[in-house]
Amino acid sequence: MKILDRIGLALFSSLMLIISIIVCLMIFGWLNVDLVHQFVVMAINDSVSSNIMLGLSIAFILLAIKCIFFDSSSKQEMDYKNGILLENSDGKLLITKDTIENLVNSVVKGFDSAENVTTRVELDNENNVTVFVNLSVKENAVIKELSTNLQTKIKTTIKKTSDLEVKEVNIKVKDIEPVKPMTQE
Repeated sequence: MKILDRIGLALFSSLMLIISIIVCLMIFGWLNVDLVHQFVVMAINDSVSSNIMLGLSIAFILLAIKCIFFDSSSKQEMDYKNGILLENSDGKLLITKDTIENLVNSVVKGFDSAENVTTRVELDNENNVTVFVNLSVKENAVIKELSTNLQTKIKTTIKKTSDLEVKEVNIKVKDIEPVKPMTQE
């Protein structure tokens, strides 16, 4: 949220709080309605206070229009939601989910027994990476050994390449592909 939006929200919230308190006090009878009416009439009849109220009203109208019709989040902020932003004294680095997914796909393709790979990466608020891998294996593959090796290799490759910790690697074997016999000519 930009600083102007924060200031506007704080001012608007404060104004709504004051108005709500005054209305509650009038409803419970702790504040005289005629007194509030006289105060408002005096404020409107006084040129200085009426100009101040007019300026504040216009500012709140413009702020409301901006909040309703214009999105305060920039394209760059939207990109941050699709990846992990790392910062240091030299600048910023955004590692997107697509980058991590491509990295995982290249790791899985290095295993001969894995085929037809689809990968999905999820990031939580603490920048923890969770990887989901769906794949088919060849019929001669030892699935438990393959999955353990894949999980270890994916975690170490992501850590080595991007310095990100992987919370978990979930592997789903969706099919077993038959080994195609070699044909001799």
